[in-house]
Amino acid sequence: RMVEYYRGILMACDSLKAQGISTDVKAWNVPIDANVQQTLADNNAKDCDIIFGPLYTKQVKSMGDFCRRNNIKLVIPFSISGNDVASNDHIMQVYQSPQLQNELAVNAFVERFKGCHAVIVDCNDTTSRKGMFTSALRKRMEAAGIGYSITNLKSSEAMFAKAFDASKQNVVVLNTGRSPELNVTLAKLNGLKVTAPAMRISLFGYTEWLMYTKVYLEYYHRYDTYIPTSFYYNPLASRTANLERSYRRWFKSDMRQALPRFAITGYDHAQFFIRGLHKYGGKFTGTSQQSTYTPLQTPLKFKFVQGGGMQNSAFMLIHYKTNHTMESISY
Repeated sequence: RMVEYYRGILMACDSLKAQGISTDVKAWNVPIDANVQQTLADNNAKDCDIIFGPLYTKQVKSMGDFCRRNNIKLVIPFSISGNDVASNDHIMQVYQSPQLQNELAVNAFVERFKGCHAVIVDCNDTTSRKGMFTSALRKRMEAAGIGYSITNLKSSEAMFAKAFDASKQNVVVLNTGRSPELNVTLAKLNGLKVTAPAMRISLFGYTEWLMYTKVYLEYYHRYDTYIPTSFYYNPLASRTANLERSYRRWFKSDMRQALPRFAITGYDHAQFFIRGLHKYGGKFTGTSQQSTYTPLQTPLKFKFVQGGGMQNSAFMLIHYKTNHTMESISY
């Protein structure tokens, strides 16, 4: 995956070269058990304008301190468990913690579904980590005056139906992101629509649901589904298809079947940051006012962290409409 990410960066640099923006790329492979100080001792390191990395949390502090001493922007693209962005003004953290993603999803839900009735489905999944989201959502709905009911996936069809409000739009939220429970829920919703065809139902899902699109696309449209995410891979978009063809030509292989596509992530990141540095120099902070690039997959919109650096706050809802069209709602 990291090789693909790096390949995407190289492809972006090639594209930028055609637009008169030149780059000089230095690359280091730093394993998890390596001493990152040895990498930073390389004279090439201190000459960088921007560094993408590291991959591992244990290396962030050293790299962050190094970048602050040498006035280098440090872009942290991937999942880490630290919060150095809160104290280092040279860090631009793309990665969003689960807590931040939950907060953004709850905000979007409460804003979009005022006047609706929420139905939270307990899926009896002991492995689920979605309790943090549903618990925060319930508190916010109570504060915002949004009514909700709780039902269980094992409930009878009659009891399941009682959780819905015939006079309002119902927004169904599962407390798991897994496919098997989603499958059972869809079957129960199908049964409900047979007995109450006028019932208005929407689904509010999780980013994992994007992986199930090929299987559930028809259902996503049928139930007016909203999926919260920080990225969206659209293989039908012409710019995306063109990049995938170029990747195949460059590297004699297809991109890995992963979400997000790591090569496209690297391409978007390099385009965004290098364009920004070219136009604004050291004053580039990545805010929406400084945006110079329309992403293929991975939008970036940075906000200041008080006393620290910049945190990516880009977030969107992918909406599968009942008329079989889609929209991306950005926040």
